[in-house]
Amino acid sequence: GQFVESGGGLVQPGGSLRLSCVASGFFFSSYDMTWYRQAPGKERELVAVISSAGGSTIYVDSVKGRFTISRDNAKNTVHLQMNSLKPEDTGVYYCNSRRFNIVTGSWGQGTQVTVSS
Repeated sequence: GQFVESGGGLVQPGGSLRLSCVASGFFFSSYDMTWYRQAPGKERELVAVISSAGGSTIYVDSVKGRFTISRDNAKNTVHLQMNSLKPEDTGVYYCNSRRFNIVTGSWGQGTQVTVSS
């Protein structure tokens, strides 16, 4: 699969952003979807997962209560609503598909999120 991420930008601490990812090239509604992020000088980390039908979500501890992942299977789209942003949320955010805990798609260019005053 292929992915095009958008919605990033520069935001002050405490602000919000809504990321979007449009997927293509595979049967979207059959796959879990994920958001990852990569901070400067660090490895890419898993941030959130949503099940294929959208009924189950998982978050890394550092974003619980602040981020919400959602999907629209009719539009092959997954979103990440990010509230109460912190400087440590800064990084490039990527989406990807997943099956049996294995990433299955090609990495897109991602969208840059910078949280700074």
